[in-house]
Amino acid sequence: MNVKQFAEQFGYQIVCMPDETREITGGYAGDLLSWVMGRLTADYAWVTIMSNINIVAVAALADPACIILSEWVEPDSDVVSRAVQQGINILRTDRDTFSVCLDLSAAV
Repeated sequence: MNVKQFAEQFGYQIVCMPDETREITGGYAGDLLSWVMGRLTADYAWVTIMSNINIVAVAALADPACIILSEWVEPDSDVVSRAVQQGINILRTDRDTFSVCLDLSAAV
């Protein structure tokens, strides 16, 4: 399932989506950026509550299909503009991390 289809099917808000056709092949949840950097797999959706500019740097290295911000976390405008420049999709939802992982499990 691609990122746009996932967002539409599960009701996630699109923060930025420079590459809506990116396929989600799995999921990873984590908030400790140094830990995530070494474990996030390309084409997975990364679920986090972190919203600072460093999430874009980690995503640029790991190449996930998207970042999903759970619990209605909202990134600032610098994060969004950098994500667009780097071609990184970001979604957000009011759902907790566990619930987002259940959605990902149902989708892939």
